[in-house]
Amino acid sequence: MTALFEARDITKRYGHVEALRGADFSLEAGEVVALIGDNGAGKSTLVKCLSGVETPDSGTLLLRGEPITLTSPQQARARGIETVYQDLALAPELGPAENAFIGRELLRPGLLGRLGVLDKKGMRARAAAAFTSLGTDVKDLDAPVAALSGGQRQSVAICRAVMWASGIVFMDEPTAALGVRQTRNVLDLVRRVADGGVGGVLITHNKADVQQVADRVEVLRLGRRVARLSADECDVEHLVAAMTGGLDEREGAA
Repeated sequence: MTALFEARDITKRYGHVEALRGADFSLEAGEVVALIGDNGAGKSTLVKCLSGVETPDSGTLLLRGEPITLTSPQQARARGIETVYQDLALAPELGPAENAFIGRELLRPGLLGRLGVLDKKGMRARAAAAFTSLGTDVKDLDAPVAALSGGQRQSVAICRAVMWASGIVFMDEPTAALGVRQTRNVLDLVRRVADGGVGGVLITHNKADVQQVADRVEVLRLGRRVARLSADECDVEHLVAAMTGGLDEREGAA
């Protein structure tokens, strides 16, 4: 079966620092993959290469089996690849519906549109449909995002990404600093995203999140993928062993 998204032998240097040393990655449609590794393992750099923020020095990216080149986040978004960053990149004074269309605003038809008048009603209706379909707990689409809870803001950011993603959503530490209930709601949302056919990539240090929602785990260490673990191998012992180099090469090795 052809993977939805695949990276092969990706390298990336920053001066004398070799952040990625032949890293690999793969993702299937409708799958949640957790990307884990200690600090300095190369997770952030790999995700930047996969989302167009950075250009690899060498290696191959394949989308649905076709080689692609990504030199900007705009190129990635044009191919249906969205990213939810840890800072969420939301405008706090705007409501969830308006945030969903930042940079993609709809204009009124006809002369009003040519004059730059926004179709706020249309944007609100489309945002409401998307938020409802994903079962979020965000009820007021007009309230300033700054007035929402941490979990609700995270849900807004994920829903915005899913609205525009035709294939892949990267989520960087989506439950960081959230309480137990908010974490559960966000992870439920991540699962619903994948159930809708979008590939979800969870970049996290939280092993409990990995065990709860991931279908598979890819482990980076020293700039390389060193293990691929299935859901039933995702106990804490396996995860720690893979991250620290203690996993037997015959067991879950990449």
